[in-house]
Amino acid sequence: IYLLLAGTFFAADASMVMIGLYVLGVVLAVVTARLMRRFMFPGDETPFVMELPPYRLPTWKTTLTHMWDKCAQYLRKMGTIILVASVIVWALSHYPTGDGSLTPAQQQEQSYIGRIGKAIEPAIRPLGFDWQIGVSLVSGLAAKEIVVSTMAVLTDAGDNEITLTEKLQEQVYTQGDRAGEKVYTPLVAYSMMIFILLYFPCIAAITAIRKEAGRSWAAFTLFYTTGLAWLMSFIVYQVGGLF
Repeated sequence: IYLLLAGTFFAADASMVMIGLYVLGVVLAVVTARLMRRFMFPGDETPFVMELPPYRLPTWKTTLTHMWDKCAQYLRKMGTIILVASVIVWALSHYPTGDGSLTPAQQQEQSYIGRIGKAIEPAIRPLGFDWQIGVSLVSGLAAKEIVVSTMAVLTDAGDNEITLTEKLQEQVYTQGDRAGEKVYTPLVAYSMMIFILLYFPCIAAITAIRKEAGRSWAAFTLFYTTGLAWLMSFIVYQVGGLF
């Protein structure tokens, strides 16, 4: 997601933008830890001791085996979760089919996925997002990688990355008070990257938190990360819009 948006809207400074995102993530993680330490866990720290094995240089066999396992894991993810989610998004964006008199954009807005996006648009409009971006973010609940495939489906870019880049640069609002304005601008793209950096981790991560720490911590993670993402994106978009 970062490579796509940073490369499309910040081509000359893409590396600095991505470094800045990670630095922001680290800073907010430290601030969160400090706040939790002060207000949620004010008691004395419990000593934690863990014996670590001596460090050794990895062998080529171990390195290649680890690389193969990670690649195979991601390919399985692409062939199951990402593929199924993309098909679902495509179906929701094409049905109901209407009476044939609508333009492709109107048909998409009146589809099932358009109705979902329109329902959540008021909550994300202060961040510079429209209903299509909202749908893309919601699809990322299953896996963040699905955000890109959802954007490709909604912009009718197929699986061509160059076409998707062009679609994002050219897409404009066709109606409403923002008609004629570009949907994606550098400020919107940066606001979106910050939101994706911070919001709700995937369902698998929340499930793991629930198993390890209980439902309350899973719920806290869900609401805190999403709320923090909304707040930071709101600040960036609103302050950036003043310049």
